[in-house]
Amino acid sequence: MIVVEILKMVKETPDIVTLYFPAVEVARPGQYVMVWLPGVDEVPMSLSTIGKASSITVRVVGEATRTLSELNTGGRIGVRGPYGNSYRITGRKPLLIGGGVGVASLTPLAEEMVENGLKPTFLMGVRSSSQLLFKERLKRLGCDLFVSTDDGSEGYHGYASVYAAELLEKNRYDQIYVCGPELMMAKVFTEAEKHSIPIQASLERFCKCAVGLCGSCAIGPYRVCKDGPIFDTEMLRKVVSEFGKSRMDQSGRMIRVDH
Repeated sequence: MIVVEILKMVKETPDIVTLYFPAVEVARPGQYVMVWLPGVDEVPMSLSTIGKASSITVRVVGEATRTLSELNTGGRIGVRGPYGNSYRITGRKPLLIGGGVGVASLTPLAEEMVENGLKPTFLMGVRSSSQLLFKERLKRLGCDLFVSTDDGSEGYHGYASVYAAELLEKNRYDQIYVCGPELMMAKVFTEAEKHSIPIQASLERFCKCAVGLCGSCAIGPYRVCKDGPIFDTEMLRKVVSEFGKSRMDQSGRMIRVDH
Protein backbone atom coordinates (compact mmCIF):
# COMPACT_ATOMS: atom_id res chain seq x y z
CA MET A 1 0.00 0.00 0.00
CA ILE A 2 1.09 3.55 -0.73
CA VAL A 3 -0.24 6.79 0.71
CA VAL A 4 -1.23 9.28 -1.98
CA GLU A 5 -2.33 12.90 -1.86
CA ILE A 6 -5.53 14.06 -3.51
CA LEU A 7 -4.55 16.32 -6.42
CA LYS A 8 -8.08 17.41 -7.30
CA MET A 9 -11.68 16.75 -6.32
CA VAL A 10 -14.46 17.23 -8.88
CA LYS A 11 -18.12 17.18 -7.88
CA GLU A 12 -19.75 15.39 -10.81
CA THR A 13 -23.37 15.20 -9.57
CA PRO A 14 -25.12 15.97 -6.26
CA ASP A 15 -23.90 12.64 -4.81
CA ILE A 16 -20.92 11.64 -7.00
CA VAL A 17 -17.35 12.97 -6.83
CA THR A 18 -14.14 12.10 -8.65
CA LEU A 19 -10.87 12.12 -6.72
CA TYR A 20 -7.62 12.46 -8.69
CA PHE A 21 -4.27 11.31 -7.30
CA PRO A 22 -0.79 10.43 -8.63
CA ALA A 23 -0.89 7.49 -11.04
CA VAL A 24 -0.73 4.03 -9.51
CA GLU A 25 1.28 1.24 -11.10
CA VAL A 26 0.48 0.43 -14.74
CA ALA A 27 -3.25 -0.24 -14.82
CA ARG A 28 -5.74 -1.41 -17.42
CA PRO A 29 -9.39 -0.39 -17.97
CA GLY A 30 -11.65 -2.41 -15.69
CA GLN A 31 -9.13 -2.94 -12.90
CA TYR A 32 -9.69 -1.62 -9.38
CA VAL A 33 -7.71 -0.44 -6.36
CA MET A 34 -8.31 -0.99 -2.67
CA VAL A 35 -8.73 2.40 -0.98
CA TRP A 36 -7.93 2.66 2.73
CA LEU A 37 -9.41 5.27 5.03
CA PRO A 38 -7.76 4.94 8.46
CA GLY A 39 -10.31 4.27 11.18
CA VAL A 40 -13.12 3.89 8.65
CA ASP A 41 -12.72 1.05 6.14
CA GLU A 42 -10.89 -0.28 3.10
CA VAL A 43 -13.03 -0.52 -0.04
CA PRO A 44 -12.55 -1.55 -3.68
CA MET A 45 -12.96 1.23 -6.25
CA SER A 46 -12.73 1.00 -10.04
CA LEU A 47 -10.28 3.33 -11.72
CA SER A 48 -12.08 6.02 -13.70
CA THR A 49 -8.91 7.64 -15.09
CA ILE A 50 -5.79 5.83 -16.25
CA GLY A 51 -2.69 7.66 -17.42
CA LYS A 52 -0.51 10.42 -16.00
CA ALA A 53 -2.91 10.58 -13.05
CA SER A 54 -5.38 8.09 -11.62
CA SER A 55 -8.86 8.70 -10.31
CA ILE A 56 -11.75 6.98 -8.58
CA THR A 57 -15.34 8.08 -8.93
CA VAL A 58 -17.42 7.73 -5.79
CA ARG A 59 -21.17 7.68 -5.17
CA VAL A 60 -22.14 8.26 -1.55
CA VAL A 61 -23.79 5.08 -0.24
CA GLY A 62 -22.22 4.53 3.21
CA GLU A 63 -19.66 5.71 5.74
CA ALA A 64 -16.57 5.00 3.62
CA THR A 65 -17.92 6.64 0.48
CA ARG A 66 -19.19 9.61 2.48
CA THR A 67 -15.73 10.07 3.99
CA LEU A 68 -14.17 9.90 0.52
CA SER A 69 -16.65 12.44 -0.84
CA GLU A 70 -15.63 14.90 1.89
CA LEU A 71 -11.93 14.84 0.97
CA ASN A 72 -10.42 17.86 -0.74
CA THR A 73 -7.15 18.71 -2.45
CA GLY A 74 -4.29 17.76 -0.15
CA GLY A 75 -6.21 15.02 1.64
CA ARG A 76 -4.62 11.58 1.85
CA ILE A 77 -5.76 8.03 1.24
CA GLY A 78 -4.05 4.66 1.21
CA VAL A 79 -4.09 2.82 -2.11
CA ARG A 80 -3.05 -0.70 -3.03
CA GLY A 81 -3.32 -2.28 -6.43
CA PRO A 82 -4.32 -2.31 -9.21
CA TYR A 83 -6.02 -5.69 -8.85
CA GLY A 84 -8.08 -8.05 -10.95
CA ASN A 85 -8.36 -8.59 -14.67
CA SER A 86 -9.35 -6.01 -17.26
CA TYR A 87 -11.61 -5.50 -20.25
CA ARG A 88 -10.32 -7.07 -23.47
CA ILE A 89 -10.84 -5.14 -26.67
CA THR A 90 -12.20 -7.44 -29.37
CA GLY A 91 -14.27 -6.85 -32.50
CA ARG A 92 -14.80 -3.69 -34.50
CA LYS A 93 -18.26 -2.51 -33.41
CA PRO A 94 -18.48 -2.46 -29.60
CA LEU A 95 -21.47 -1.43 -27.49
CA LEU A 96 -20.66 -0.09 -24.02
CA ILE A 97 -23.50 0.11 -21.48
CA GLY A 98 -22.97 1.98 -18.23
CA GLY A 99 -25.57 2.22 -15.50
CA GLY A 100 -25.15 5.05 -12.99
CA VAL A 101 -21.62 5.24 -11.61
CA GLY A 102 -20.80 2.15 -13.71
CA VAL A 103 -20.02 4.65 -16.48
CA ALA A 104 -16.78 5.41 -14.60
CA SER A 105 -15.33 1.93 -15.18
CA LEU A 106 -16.14 1.96 -18.91
CA THR A 107 -14.88 5.45 -19.77
CA PRO A 108 -11.15 4.55 -19.75
CA LEU A 109 -12.07 1.59 -21.99
CA ALA A 110 -13.81 3.93 -24.44
CA GLU A 111 -10.72 6.16 -24.43
CA GLU A 112 -8.46 3.21 -25.22
CA MET A 113 -10.80 2.07 -27.99
CA VAL A 114 -10.66 5.49 -29.65
CA GLU A 115 -6.87 5.46 -29.38
CA ASN A 116 -6.97 2.12 -31.24
CA GLY A 117 -9.07 3.54 -34.05
CA LEU A 118 -12.48 2.28 -32.92
CA LYS A 119 -15.66 4.33 -32.56
CA PRO A 120 -17.63 2.75 -29.71
CA THR A 121 -21.33 3.19 -29.12
CA PHE A 122 -21.88 4.21 -25.49
CA LEU A 123 -25.23 3.93 -23.73
CA MET A 124 -25.44 5.53 -20.30
CA GLY A 125 -28.46 4.94 -18.12
CA VAL A 126 -29.26 6.98 -15.01
CA ARG A 127 -32.23 7.77 -12.79
CA SER A 128 -32.36 11.43 -13.83
CA SER A 129 -30.42 13.89 -15.99
CA SER A 130 -28.84 15.32 -12.81
CA GLN A 131 -27.01 11.97 -12.42
CA LEU A 132 -25.33 11.99 -15.85
CA LEU A 133 -21.63 11.20 -15.49
CA PHE A 134 -18.75 12.01 -17.88
CA LYS A 135 -21.15 13.00 -20.65
CA GLU A 136 -18.90 15.77 -22.00
CA ARG A 137 -15.79 13.61 -21.63
CA LEU A 138 -17.40 10.92 -23.79
CA LYS A 139 -18.69 13.47 -26.30
CA ARG A 140 -15.16 14.78 -26.79
CA LEU A 141 -14.07 11.26 -27.67
CA GLY A 142 -16.56 11.18 -30.53
CA CYS A 143 -18.50 8.18 -29.23
CA ASP A 144 -21.98 7.48 -30.56
CA LEU A 145 -23.62 8.49 -27.28
CA PHE A 146 -27.09 7.43 -26.17
CA VAL A 147 -28.76 8.43 -22.90
CA SER A 148 -31.63 6.84 -21.01
CA THR A 149 -33.21 8.23 -17.87
CA ASP A 150 -35.70 6.47 -15.62
CA ASP A 151 -37.75 9.66 -15.25
CA GLY A 152 -37.54 10.76 -18.89
CA SER A 153 -35.69 13.99 -18.06
CA GLU A 154 -33.20 13.38 -20.91
CA GLY A 155 -32.98 11.01 -23.83
CA TYR A 156 -34.86 7.72 -23.81
CA HIS A 157 -37.55 7.47 -21.12
CA GLY A 158 -36.94 4.10 -19.47
CA TYR A 159 -34.37 1.65 -18.22
CA ALA A 160 -30.98 1.23 -19.88
CA SER A 161 -31.55 -2.52 -20.24
CA VAL A 162 -34.74 -1.91 -22.23
CA TYR A 163 -33.07 0.70 -24.42
CA ALA A 164 -30.12 -1.68 -24.95
CA ALA A 165 -32.53 -4.38 -26.16
CA GLU A 166 -33.93 -1.93 -28.72
CA LEU A 167 -30.45 -0.96 -29.92
CA LEU A 168 -29.53 -4.62 -30.31
CA GLU A 169 -32.61 -5.19 -32.47
CA LYS A 170 -31.71 -2.29 -34.78
CA ASN A 171 -27.91 -2.51 -35.00
CA ARG A 172 -25.19 -5.10 -35.40
CA TYR A 173 -22.64 -5.09 -32.57
CA ASP A 174 -19.89 -7.67 -32.18
CA GLN A 175 -19.01 -7.15 -28.49
CA ILE A 176 -20.89 -5.79 -25.47
CA TYR A 177 -19.30 -4.30 -22.34
CA VAL A 178 -21.47 -3.51 -19.33
CA CYS A 179 -21.01 -2.10 -15.83
CA GLY A 180 -23.68 -0.97 -13.40
CA PRO A 181 -26.46 -2.36 -11.21
CA GLU A 182 -26.41 -6.14 -11.33
CA LEU A 183 -30.08 -6.56 -12.22
CA MET A 184 -29.49 -4.35 -15.25
CA MET A 185 -26.38 -6.28 -16.26
CA ALA A 186 -28.19 -9.60 -15.92
CA LYS A 187 -30.91 -8.39 -18.31
CA VAL A 188 -28.28 -7.17 -20.79
CA PHE A 189 -26.58 -10.58 -20.56
CA THR A 190 -29.88 -12.26 -21.46
CA GLU A 191 -30.19 -10.00 -24.51
CA ALA A 192 -26.58 -10.66 -25.49
CA GLU A 193 -27.22 -14.41 -25.38
CA LYS A 194 -30.40 -13.95 -27.43
CA HIS A 195 -28.38 -12.24 -30.18
CA SER A 196 -25.29 -14.48 -29.77
CA ILE A 197 -23.07 -11.49 -28.98
CA PRO A 198 -20.12 -11.98 -26.60
CA ILE A 199 -20.25 -9.85 -23.47
CA GLN A 200 -17.90 -8.64 -20.75
CA ALA A 201 -19.49 -7.53 -17.48
CA SER A 202 -17.88 -5.89 -14.44
CA LEU A 203 -19.18 -7.64 -11.32
CA GLU A 204 -19.23 -6.22 -7.81
CA ARG A 205 -18.98 -8.26 -4.60
CA PHE A 206 -17.55 -7.65 -1.12
CA CYS A 207 -13.81 -7.66 -1.80
CA LYS A 208 -11.75 -7.65 1.39
CA CYS A 209 -8.36 -9.23 0.69
CA ALA A 210 -8.29 -8.54 -3.11
CA VAL A 211 -6.00 -11.54 -3.70
CA GLY A 212 -8.41 -14.49 -3.68
CA LEU A 213 -7.85 -15.72 -0.12
CA CYS A 214 -10.80 -14.76 2.07
CA GLY A 215 -13.63 -15.89 -0.21
CA SER A 216 -15.95 -13.02 0.68
CA CYS A 217 -16.42 -12.21 -3.01
CA ALA A 218 -17.07 -15.76 -4.24
CA ILE A 219 -19.59 -16.39 -6.99
CA GLY A 220 -19.84 -19.93 -8.34
CA PRO A 221 -16.29 -21.27 -8.84
CA TYR A 222 -14.79 -17.78 -9.03
CA ARG A 223 -13.39 -15.10 -6.73
CA VAL A 224 -14.44 -11.73 -8.13
CA CYS A 225 -11.39 -9.99 -6.68
CA LYS A 226 -8.92 -12.16 -8.57
CA ASP A 227 -10.75 -14.00 -11.36
CA GLY A 228 -12.73 -10.83 -12.13
CA PRO A 229 -14.02 -8.27 -11.79
CA ILE A 230 -14.53 -8.62 -15.56
CA PHE A 231 -16.56 -11.73 -16.42
CA ASP A 232 -16.90 -12.83 -20.04
CA THR A 233 -19.70 -14.87 -21.58
CA GLU A 234 -18.30 -18.27 -20.60
CA MET A 235 -17.75 -17.19 -17.00
CA LEU A 236 -21.22 -15.68 -16.73
CA ARG A 237 -22.80 -18.89 -18.02
CA LYS A 238 -21.17 -20.73 -15.11
CA VAL A 239 -22.65 -18.36 -12.50
CA VAL A 240 -26.09 -17.82 -14.07
CA SER A 241 -27.79 -19.34 -10.99
CA GLU A 242 -26.35 -16.49 -8.86
CA PHE A 243 -25.77 -13.60 -11.27
CA GLY A 244 -28.55 -11.08 -10.78
CA LYS A 245 -30.11 -13.28 -8.10
CA SER A 246 -27.98 -13.73 -4.97
CA ARG A 247 -24.74 -12.65 -3.32
CA MET A 248 -23.02 -12.77 0.05
CA ASP A 249 -23.32 -9.88 2.48
CA GLN A 250 -20.42 -8.69 4.65
CA SER A 251 -20.94 -11.57 7.11
CA GLY A 252 -21.02 -14.24 4.39
CA ARG A 253 -24.80 -14.74 4.49
CA MET A 254 -26.47 -15.24 1.12
CA ILE A 255 -28.91 -12.43 0.33
CA ARG A 256 -30.99 -11.41 -2.66
CA VAL A 257 -29.54 -9.08 -5.28
CA ASP A 258 -31.84 -6.06 -5.20
CA HIS A 259 -30.25 -3.53 -7.54
